[in-house]
Amino acid sequence: MQELAKVADAEKAAFYPRFFKTGPGEYAEGDQFLGVTVPHQRRIARCHRDAPLPELAKLVGSPIHEHRLTGFLILTEQYRKADEATRERLYDFCNKHLEQLNNWDLVDTVAPKLIGAHLITHPELRKKLYTLSRSPSVWKRRIAIIATQAFIRRGDFADTLALAEALLRDPHDLLHKAVGWMLREVGERDLPTLEAFLERHAGEMPRTMLRYAIEKLPPPRRRHFMDR
Repeated sequence: MQELAKVADAEKAAFYPRFFKTGPGEYAEGDQFLGVTVPHQRRIARCHRDAPLPELAKLVGSPIHEHRLTGFLILTEQYRKADEATRERLYDFCNKHLEQLNNWDLVDTVAPKLIGAHLITHPELRKKLYTLSRSPSVWKRRIAIIATQAFIRRGDFADTLALAEALLRDPHDLLHKAVGWMLREVGERDLPTLEAFLERHAGEMPRTMLRYAIEKLPPPRRRHFMDR
């Protein structure tokens, strides 16, 4: 925490709360910032990549955004290099601290690299994503869909498509962007699968979700689906 404080920038500390929507009624209301850039956080995380879980618990439990992100950066790096028994402990630790994944950059760091990665080798646990997708927490719903990025990269689209269908009518713009992003990733690997999904659902998708999903399509195909 002291190392993060040393590289804090007052100008960024004033800007980040606006960028991350921390005002009254906004999606990250009350989040606090030191003003530390992500490259600085990654450098500090690398220097402490062997930090024990009690120390990580202090970081991820902090009200300071950069403390939490740095803690989760260390956690995901530990998971990447761990053996199976250690990965079980790290996954359990992450599950105990899901409430601290409470902004989009935190979710997008951890969900695919740790949660999704763990579910690749433990498919019996994937049902948890469907439970998260029904949570009142926008962050848990975002975890559910973003975690499937790990599956997409292995050519496994079934859970992404099922969760995208379940979240079609989600009221939150952050979910519209997340679902559209994951659908776009499916399309980059298997365009017919994406287009088949869009043929079924483009007419009911929120505009932001649809725009994200079709971003890489040729202009005529984009127009086709927007006209739906």
